[in-house]
Amino acid sequence: MKVPLPFLDMISMNSLVPDCKRHIHFKRQSVITLFIIAFLFFFGMVYAANVYIVKTSKVRFKSEAPLETIIAESSELKGMLDLQSKNFAFTVNNESFKGFNSPLQREHFNDNYLDTDKYPVISYTGRIIDEIDFNKPGTYNVRAKGMMNVKGINRERLIKSVVEVKPNSIKITSEFTVLLDDYSIRIPRVVNQKIAPEIQITFSANLEPQK
Repeated sequence: MKVPLPFLDMISMNSLVPDCKRHIHFKRQSVITLFIIAFLFFFGMVYAANVYIVKTSKVRFKSEAPLETIIAESSELKGMLDLQSKNFAFTVNNESFKGFNSPLQREHFNDNYLDTDKYPVISYTGRIIDEIDFNKPGTYNVRAKGMMNVKGINRERLIKSVVEVKPNSIKITSEFTVLLDDYSIRIPRVVNQKIAPEIQITFSANLEPQK
């Protein structure tokens, strides 16, 4: 947010602090909204009946190292799936993860490892590459191929998932791992026995038709 210099002369720095905090929160929410809008434009406008959006979700990560196990979860995953093209887009705000073993650990997660102020969200966009009949209720084992963006770095990932099709709802679940080195996340030597180099991810999302 750019503030005109004459205006800065009229106010104190203390009065700017609450406004800056509100601006940062608004910026992070805007990133998620713009991400979803960009998805629609990138893949083309689709009929609302073909688009399912995330209603409830859980993303869980686990770091299992020799000296410590760290677990955190978020229930704030956002995203959508186009049933016609099988294209998808999911994003989660880094600050929405809760758990950890201490408040300081959560602070390090956001400030030191993911640089959340600069890269507020993790995203995964792509397409289900296996055949699936969304008109036929059942459970389908499929592969999703797309770009995972963590800390501003894109990596192509092929992730096995289970899609459960029900009348008027779809459930997606998946388990996979993420290598910290793939996204330039460096662990200080002093804590390298407390943080695993490969993080286990568990993902579930319940989607319903966009209205």
